Amino acid sequence: MARATGLVAEQLSGVGRLGVAFSGGVDSSVLLALAVRALGADRVVAVLGVSPSLAGDERAAAHRVAGRIGAVVVEVETREGDREAYRANGPDRCFHCKDELFTRIGAEVAQRHRLDAIAYGENADDVRRLDRPGARAAAEHRVLTPLATAGIDKAAVRRIARDLDLPCADKPAAPCLASRIPHFQIVSPRKLGQVEQAEAALRRLGFGDLRVRHHGDVARLELPADELVRAVSEPLRERVHAAVTGAGFRFVTLDLAGIQSGAFTGAYVNAGERGRPEPTADRAAEPDRAVEPDRPTSRDRTESRG
Repeated sequence: MARATGLVAEQLSGVGRLGVAFSGGVDSSVLLALAVRALGADRVVAVLGVSPSLAGDERAAAHRVAGRIGAVVVEVETREGDREAYRANGPDRCFHCKDELFTRIGAEVAQRHRLDAIAYGENADDVRRLDRPGARAAAEHRVLTPLATAGIDKAAVRRIARDLDLPCADKPAAPCLASRIPHFQIVSPRKLGQVEQAEAALRRLGFGDLRVRHHGDVARLELPADELVRAVSEPLRERVHAAVTGAGFRFVTLDLAGIQSGAFTGAYVNAGERGRPEPTADRAAEPDRAVEPDRPTSRDRTESRG
């Protein structure tokens, strides 16, 4: 713990007041906690981007984590949904989302809170991944990456979070709701709302780590392998079906491959984006029309982890 704090303090040397792009996930939470230890709570602000792509449960959880750390949270409304390139939902969608976040922080938060620098929770393992276009936006905005620069990897992040007794220490990854929509299918508030409602209902049934992938009328449910049998066994099966159809889906499927974090983007990175056309500008501008039919394809069903 002392070593990690020292390493992060070195990266933040010379920073008077720091803004941490904060989501409540384990990476940004550990960065926030170490920054508070290094600089003091009065010199660190947690900046939480709020938009339809952030689930209400995640927003509330982020505030709880920041409260445990003792950091002030400043919410900034992001409008990535106004960006045609974001709605078009190509493999670079995360770039446009992060670019919007860092632009808003620079325009609305940095001056008001007298911030000298912005940092975010990229860790040393993230640097080696090819499916993180958001990192390019961070680099373009000169956002600091203290964890990655200090060589702190994901395993170390988890250990530090447990040592700090953070409530998110063992929390599964929780990508934004837009990640549930296949690439080149338009991202819209209606779809994001359906995913959020379905996932929240399933969590109330006792499922923790999960994804509801949006394929138009079809919801493709991803659960850990050891939860699959429980989900299709009575009486829970009927409740799972009701929870998802209650969010506006007509059909509910269970993916036997289990949780596939980053599957949509990873597949395009691995394939070099071969054979998939970009959506045209006029179609991408329409907020709720799909570029292709909203049905799971054989490729969607067979995508591996990414």
